[in-house]
Amino acid sequence: MFQPKPALVLVLALASLLAACKPAEQAAKPAAVDAARLTAADTDTANWMSYGRTYSEQRFSPLKQVNDANIGQLGLAWSVDLDAEHRAQEATPLIIDGVMYVTTAWSKLFAFDAASGKQLWAYDPKVPGQAGVHACCDAVNRGAAAWEGKLFVGTLDGRLVAVDAGTGKEVWSVRTTPEGSRYTITGAPRVAKGKVLIGNGGAELGVRGYVTAYDAATGKQLWRFYTVPANPADGPESPALQAAAKTWTGEWWKLGGGGTVWDAIVYDPEFDLVYIGVGNGAPWARKIRSPGGGDNLYLSSIVALKAETGEYVWHYQTTPGDTWDYTASQHIMLAELPIDGKPRKVLMQAPKNGYFYVLDRATGELLSATPYAAQTWTTGFDMKTGRPIEHPEARWSETGKPFMSLPGPGGAHSWQPMSFNPATGLVYIPVMDVGFPYIPDANFKERKLGWNTGVDFNAGSLPQVPAIKAAIKGAMKGYLKAWDPVAKKEMWRVEYPYPWNGGTLATAGNLVFQGDGMGNFSAFRADTGAKAWSASTGTGILAPPVSYEVKGEQYIAIETGWGGAFGLAAGELARDAHAATNVPRLLAFKIGGKAEMPKTVLPPPRDFNPPADTKDEQAVVAGKAIFHTYCSVCHGDSAVSTGTLPDLRYSAYINAPGGLKPVVLGGALQAKGMPNFTGEVTEADVELVRTYIVRRAHESIAEAAAAKAK
Repeated sequence: MFQPKPALVLVLALASLLAACKPAEQAAKPAAVDAARLTAADTDTANWMSYGRTYSEQRFSPLKQVNDANIGQLGLAWSVDLDAEHRAQEATPLIIDGVMYVTTAWSKLFAFDAASGKQLWAYDPKVPGQAGVHACCDAVNRGAAAWEGKLFVGTLDGRLVAVDAGTGKEVWSVRTTPEGSRYTITGAPRVAKGKVLIGNGGAELGVRGYVTAYDAATGKQLWRFYTVPANPADGPESPALQAAAKTWTGEWWKLGGGGTVWDAIVYDPEFDLVYIGVGNGAPWARKIRSPGGGDNLYLSSIVALKAETGEYVWHYQTTPGDTWDYTASQHIMLAELPIDGKPRKVLMQAPKNGYFYVLDRATGELLSATPYAAQTWTTGFDMKTGRPIEHPEARWSETGKPFMSLPGPGGAHSWQPMSFNPATGLVYIPVMDVGFPYIPDANFKERKLGWNTGVDFNAGSLPQVPAIKAAIKGAMKGYLKAWDPVAKKEMWRVEYPYPWNGGTLATAGNLVFQGDGMGNFSAFRADTGAKAWSASTGTGILAPPVSYEVKGEQYIAIETGWGGAFGLAAGELARDAHAATNVPRLLAFKIGGKAEMPKTVLPPPRDFNPPADTKDEQAVVAGKAIFHTYCSVCHGDSAVSTGTLPDLRYSAYINAPGGLKPVVLGGALQAKGMPNFTGEVTEADVELVRTYIVRRAHESIAEAAAAKAK
């Protein structure tokens, strides 16, 4: 009989112990996303690993367990109420190996079990409320990025943070905007070749736009590309910015220049290029920022950069010399299309200005530019020059005369993502008709806290005349449009009674999903636009849906919560365009889902209880002007709020003289995002604003009584 030696016995015992301690299978690292997985994401049907699902950002899911034949069996699988107050929610969730990662307002990041909705961890970057002062369009966040076990999120106060995907613990954090500046971050980062790409916002507040790449492992800055030139006296910049400087006049750098990259960033692995969508100028009025005219590059442009270095490769400007806030920050997607009978690798965008663009993505060559929505600022397009033919009266800042334009600054298509179905060849675009009266601000001066646009929002506010208001409301519309980018025409549309609805998702089940402001989450046949299914969520929706698979079951998920630019600033027009309340939630649906939709508790009815109205008409007029200079972009045109932020007509702070002073000049609510306007407005100004709000409360009482009497 074999007798092992003592030393061998010890070795065998240790080996046995180690084997017993070792798990049968090595657990997968959470969010184990790398270049190979992202490049092959189109074949990884179960997951949604990046903002647009794949590098092409087509927002198309190849899953078809949920399809146009069985969509009637779609039911709620689970729901989660989110910790985000009543703020707008705009995020695209990531789903990686059975875990959902989603951001909410104030840049918070959560992980949930994607099959059950069970919360796994939460990360709060503790954004100070003061950061909300600089947020153009609420304290929103559009999502995270994933790479090699980490999640990356941009914070409203200008940080880029890496979080461990398994624990939710912070790994590193870098400040990507200058300390104490007016920049914000609301967009989702992207990751390419181990580089985290992030832009920022704040053009209306006087900043200079740029996009930055950081090392995903360490947070070290690798490169930065500025979108507009600096003061030439500061010395030569890159050849691209030296060329751009020739398209500006005056002292544009004193107002920052604008050009923030606040949303669209796309990586193209085939050409190793990064495409960025550049925003507007600061201010919008070109006569102020560039009094001698010029195209003002690279505002409202699509710019291609080398992924490795950030070096400029090519650009195409969608709106030369932008003076309407027609940003090119909107969703960019990549595809291969048959153009003139030959396959072309293209880039597609439907920016605010109402034209749908198809470009060769290797060279930037313009292949087509066609109106996808109603617009009045041009009379046509010159394909020889690649430029729109402007309406003679459209340049309101140069003519000094009002111009009623369609679209307005909200755009024919805003940030809400579109989607593309390769099988139908159609792009599904959230479109809207919302006009705007561009009126020059005759008394413009740079403001440290208010917006700097050169637009007189006071003169352009909604007239409090019932017939005029009814006509304006009747002209507003929202659409889901199916656009053929090869035939260059609309194939079908679904009309909504209101604008400002959610982003879209296309699936291989011949379906297009979209939520709307009135609280409906619907599916339409991708080939015809016929409504196939709908569920009432009880709260408005802006975010785009996603689809994923866990253990053989397909899910459709969406974040609810309404608001944003139109929701904050449009006042009464926005109030009528969304559900009665605003609840941030995650909803996940599947075939045979039996969960009950959470009940939405409506806010109790409120009565106006203002103090006595003043008879000082001059004070009301002066207060209205100050309100629309500083307050309306958050608290709504004509002091009508949609509920995301307080409706000041109901506020107890207006009940007595001096009541607004602790808030406006004392910073009493600064922790919640209310600015302290000390140094920019006076006590007398604040009292004039109070006088105007009191008048608006009394007008609202009279209007309600008249409506009830009919």
